[in-house]
Amino acid sequence: MLLALQEAFNIGDMESFKAATVLSGGVARKGETCGALIGGLLALGLVIGREDMTDTQTYRDAMAPSDEIIKEFQKRLQETFGFDEPLDNTICREIQRRIYGEGFDLTDPVSYKAFLDAGGHGDEGCPLVCGVAAEVTAEKILELISV
Repeated sequence: MLLALQEAFNIGDMESFKAATVLSGGVARKGETCGALIGGLLALGLVIGREDMTDTQTYRDAMAPSDEIIKEFQKRLQETFGFDEPLDNTICREIQRRIYGEGFDLTDPVSYKAFLDAGGHGDEGCPLVCGVAAEVTAEKILELISV
């Protein structure tokens, strides 16, 4: 869906894709905020973001849809993975704990192997989390540009 948006509305390019490389694993494999979600928010910024640092109104206007994406991402992860409790943050390592029962240090080879062994790169792992982030973002962008 994001590829279709990119092609139809010129959202992002190979430079954007290249720049997003280091967002994986909760930003440079540090387990912090989900890199896929950050990538989605960057795509949103390409559509509704400000072009001038002094444009505080556009800045303020971008916060509501950003917050909506984050909340929907949390809700969809809970639904997709069947979390018992609501997800109240977007921390990669916490999302891992919810999915796999533990958070991993992706910079440590032993922990990274455990992540892979748990299915981290399988269809029901991180790629699914990334898909949820992309879908939620694409839906919001389509809603905004359809108005």
